Amino acid sequence: MKTLKLTLLCCLLSAFTFADVSQTQKDALVAIYNATNGDSWTKSWDLEQPVSSWYGITIENDNVVAINLSFNKLKGKLPEEILNLKSLKILNLSFNKLEGELPKAVIKMSNLEELKLFSNNFNGTIPSDIGNLTNLKILELFNNNFSGEIPASIGSLSKLESLILSSNLLIGKLPTTISNLTSLKVLSVFDNNLLGTIPSSIGKLTQLEELVLSNNAFYGNLPSELAQLTNLKTLLLSNNGFKGNYASLKDKLPNIVNFDLDKANNTKGALATLDSEDNDDD
Repeated sequence: MKTLKLTLLCCLLSAFTFADVSQTQKDALVAIYNATNGDSWTKSWDLEQPVSSWYGITIENDNVVAINLSFNKLKGKLPEEILNLKSLKILNLSFNKLEGELPKAVIKMSNLEELKLFSNNFNGTIPSDIGNLTNLKILELFNNNFSGEIPASIGSLSKLESLILSSNLLIGKLPTTISNLTSLKVLSVFDNNLLGTIPSSIGKLTQLEELVLSNNAFYGNLPSELAQLTNLKTLLLSNNGFKGNYASLKDKLPNIVNFDLDKANNTKGALATLDSEDNDDD
């Protein structure tokens, strides 16, 4: 009797250990594998083995909740079947050779909390309805070939903590809706073709620790509301057309560690402003 109980217990444990995802989710993963040259990945999948054994896959309650295939030599386009991974919270495909536009299917994955697609060859525009991903905390698309404007709907991502769109081909102005992202800690749009002035409403982003605007075509006076961002540790502004008293701004930001002036142009303007103020005091 003891032997029978032990055998049943082992069977139950084995069944629990090898519990796997639905066929629909497995098919979606296989579609990703086939569309991105899975046979040539650095760490490939044995499709004959349970999904729970596949590299970079995290399963909870028989659902795929995370895919982390960074630095894995994925090449090709993401398939629409990815939409069938309805419980996915984390998608990290950074540092690969993926290309094409961001599939509409990804924008329908409402449970996503982290979307990391940086350092690939994606192109096209950032989808206008990206604001549908209301659970996103991290959106990192830098070092790709995304073009067009930053969609206004991005302001609907109220849980967002990190927004990094640097090193793309983006144009237009910073959407004023960014001021809705009051949980944001990192905002980086370095090295694009963005222009216009910085909206004063940026002062609402009081949780910001990093603000990186360098290497664009922004211009005009820096809004005095930047002084409200007292949690800033990094403020990079160089290679734009900003005007204003940088030195005075820095004095109002007590936690600044990295403060990048536009040495070629704006430092002279800042010094001239300071000299003028000194002369007025005389």
